[in-house]
Amino acid sequence: MHALIVIGHHDPASLTHALAGQIAAGLHAAGHTSEFADLGAEQFDPRFGLADHAVHRRQAAAPADVLAEQARIARADTLVLVYPIYWWSLPALLKGWVERVFSNGWAFDYHADGKLIKKLDGLTVHLVGVAGADAGTFERHGYNQAMATQIEHGIFDYCGAEVLSTTLLTDSEIQDNHANLERARQLGEGLFEGHLALA
Repeated sequence: MHALIVIGHHDPASLTHALAGQIAAGLHAAGHTSEFADLGAEQFDPRFGLADHAVHRRQAAAPADVLAEQARIARADTLVLVYPIYWWSLPALLKGWVERVFSNGWAFDYHADGKLIKKLDGLTVHLVGVAGADAGTFERHGYNQAMATQIEHGIFDYCGAEVLSTTLLTDSEIQDNHANLERARQLGEGLFEGHLALA
C-alpha cells in the first residue's frame, strides 16, 4: 500500500523531517511505499488568494499546483500529516495547503441552500503533531480536545475523511528525541495494520 507523507515544516534539518523519514522507513520495512510532499522544499504557496477564492465560488478551475496535490492524494491509500504544533494548531504552511487543496468541488460540495456533500469518503488520515510543551500542559488547558475539534472534525470529517490515528510527540525541544524517532518508525511499520493506538 502507499502513503502520502505531508511535511509541514520549512527546515529540512528539523525534527519534523526526521520523524517523517522514520515513518517512511517503517512503511518500507513493512513492505509498503510512500511519497513525501515536502511543502517547504517544493515551495508550495500556502496563500489562499483570489484564484483560490474563484475556485471556491465555482468560477474557475483549480490552479496547476493544487491539481498536482489533489492527484498525489488520490494516488495514496492513506494520508500522513507530520507537523510542528504552532499556536496550538497546524503551522501556516500546512494550514494553507489544506485550505487550497481541499477545495470546494473536490473535497466537498457546498451549495447555496446549505446542503453539504462530503466527497472524501474512503480517505484515511494519520496526524503526527510535534510539540515543544509537555503532555500535562496540553491536558490541563484542553488543547488536545481543541485540536481534535478544529483539525479532526473541522477539516477532515467535514470532507468525509476518517482520521485513524492522532499521535502527539511532546517535550520535543527539551529532551533527546530518540524515543520519538523510534515511535515514528513503529507508526510507519504499523500504519496499515489497523490497530494503532491513539496517543
